[in-house]
Amino acid sequence: MIPISTLFIGLNGLIALLLTYIVVMERTRTRLWHGESKEDVAIQRDPLINPNVVAATVEKLATKIIPDKVEDYGALQRKVRAHGNFAEYVPLGLLFVIALELMHSPNWLIWLEGGVLTVARIAHAWGLITTYGPSIGRATGFYLTLFVYIIGSLACVYYGIQGVI
Repeated sequence: MIPISTLFIGLNGLIALLLTYIVVMERTRTRLWHGESKEDVAIQRDPLINPNVVAATVEKLATKIIPDKVEDYGALQRKVRAHGNFAEYVPLGLLFVIALELMHSPNWLIWLEGGVLTVARIAHAWGLITTYGPSIGRATGFYLTLFVYIIGSLACVYYGIQGVI
């Protein structure tokens, strides 16, 4: 049983779901279904010129949800990157938590790793979504994630050596 890890996997799963929703809604606002700008999709054919049934249905639903197309590609890019950064850093962070719990490390260490990781990724996503360029949220999220990686890596090496000896 790994109840602490399971809790943090669930919490981070919900955050990933929220970030996915944020990206999907921004894509709906901009009607930019691939890439992050007009330039990214300039070489693609427009799915609304002779649309298939799926493209026509999606456009119809998107128009009902958000009637007016918005051309704020910077917001889309920031939201896509917030989701991408989350997907890049959270899996290894959660592996640290799982491994430490399986190795019967002190509970405070497992809670520290999982709690700091979760707060870090929320702060980073918030900072990235709300501000173009450097922000306190992004910096906080970055440094806290760095802390999780350093402590998690060193603790795993330590408990791994202890398990081998």
